[in-house]
Amino acid sequence: QVRLKESGGGLVQAGDSLNISCTDSGRVVKGYTTGWFRRAPGKEREFVAAINWNGDSTYYGDSVKGRFICSRENDKKTVHLRMNSLKPEDTAVYSCAAAGLDGATWRGDFGSWGPGTQVTVAS
Repeated sequence: QVRLKESGGGLVQAGDSLNISCTDSGRVVKGYTTGWFRRAPGKEREFVAAINWNGDSTYYGDSVKGRFICSRENDKKTVHLRMNSLKPEDTAVYSCAAAGLDGATWRGDFGSWGPGTQVTVAS
């Protein structure tokens, strides 16, 4: 069973960088893709990034491409999201989730959602 929890959110200034992480505290399950999604107030959940189990394939939403970097440490059961050049429009609750489909980016393919971590970018 996959049990995910996010950490590392907070308040930053526009242009700053921030690292958030997603850690699996469940029983050892291998082979899943981990995705990051965000939801801003009044908006639908948006795909941010995903990384396959081996860590050799990453996918990014258009709004974060070139600014965010997703990586994973399977020995620590943790996936990281490095967010650079943050903008006020990046303000949202960021959640991670797991998918059995390699290369999944559609939220419907994901489950075992974490509770989320708030990221606020001040202008």
